[in-house]
Amino acid sequence: MPFRPLYGHHAVRARLRAAAGDGRLPASLLFQGLRGVGKQRLALWLGQYLLCERATTERLPDPCGNCQHCRYAERGVHPDLHWFFPRPRFKDKDPDVEDVKADLGEAIAERLAADGLYAPPPGTEGLYVAVMRALIRMAANRPAMAKGVVFVVGDAERMVTQEGADQSANAFLKLLEEPPPGVTLILTTSEPGALLPTIKSRVVSVRVPTLPRADMEAFLADAAVARQLSRAPHEELLARAGGAPGVLFAGDGTAAAFANARVLLEAALAPRTPDGTVVRIKAAAKQGMAGARGSYSDTLDALTHVLHARVQQLVKAGHESDARRTASVMTLVEATKTKVQHNVSPNLLTASLLQAMHRALVP
Repeated sequence: MPFRPLYGHHAVRARLRAAAGDGRLPASLLFQGLRGVGKQRLALWLGQYLLCERATTERLPDPCGNCQHCRYAERGVHPDLHWFFPRPRFKDKDPDVEDVKADLGEAIAERLAADGLYAPPPGTEGLYVAVMRALIRMAANRPAMAKGVVFVVGDAERMVTQEGADQSANAFLKLLEEPPPGVTLILTTSEPGALLPTIKSRVVSVRVPTLPRADMEAFLADAAVARQLSRAPHEELLARAGGAPGVLFAGDGTAAAFANARVLLEAALAPRTPDGTVVRIKAAAKQGMAGARGSYSDTLDALTHVLHARVQQLVKAGHESDARRTASVMTLVEATKTKVQHNVSPNLLTASLLQAMHRALVP
C-alpha cells in the first residue's frame, strides 16, 4: 500500500522544489509546525522528489510517480529513503543496524496499512541512542540505487541523549553540520523549543503552516479519511483539527489531552473573582506532581490546537481584539513546553501558565 496523498503546503513545496532544482537545498533541514499538519508526510514527499529520476532535472511540480525510485518510495521500501521516528526502547542494549531497520520497516508497514492515518507515538517511545547510532552508520554508506540518500527523522525532539552517549551525540551533530556528499537529513518537530540548541544551530528551519479550509475540505473528502470520520459533524472536524488534520487521528490518549486542554482554557477564562481563582487552582492541581513528559506534553500540544481553533472562531465572529489576545497566549504555551523538558511538576507549571493566560485573556 502506498503512502497517502500529501494535501496542501503548496507554497512550501514550491520553495523546496525551486531550491532543489537550483542546487540550493540545504543538506540539513528542520520542518517545524503544529502537531498533525503533515510535516513528516511533506518530508517524505521531498525525499521522493530528490530521488525521482525526472523531478529535479525537469523541474516537475511533484515526483513523477512512474520511475522505479518513485514506486519504491511510495511503498516505503526505497533503500535510499529512510524514515526514522520514535519507537520503544530495544530490549537488547546494543542492537545492530539490521535490527533497527527491521523494526522501523515493520512500523512503517503498520502506518501504511492504516492508510497513513496514525496516532502520534506515546510518551514512552523515543529516538533512543541505538537508533541514532544506526542512522549515523547508515549515512556513511554509499547510496544503494539512487543518486543520493535521504533521512527523515520525525519527532526529532524525542531524541534521547542519556546513557553516556556523548560520542553518539557528537557524531550526530557532526553529521548534521557536514553530511556526506549526496546525504540529505530532514528533521521534523512539533516542539522546536524542546530541541537542543546545538541541533537547531546546525539545521535550516522551514515553517510548515496549518492547512487552509480548502485543503482541509479536500483532506476530509479523501475516501479513507471519510470512512474513519463519517460519524463526526463536518464543521466539528474542521474546528477540532484547526488546520492540522493529523489531530483527528490521535486516538484516545489525545482525545483525553484535548478534553484536558479545554478545561485549562475554561479555567484561564474564568472571571477575576475568588471563585474564578479556585477554578484555576483546581485545574492546576489535577495535572499531578510528576511525569511532566508524556501525557502532560500531549495536553500542552492539544492546548495549542484548541487556542488556534478559538482564534479562527473569534476572527470569523468579528471579535478581532479577543482573537489577538488568544493568539498571544500561544507563546506562553510554547514557553511552558520548553520547561517540560526539565523535571518540573505539571501542577506548578500549570498554575503559572493559567495565571499568565488569565491576565492576557480576561481584560
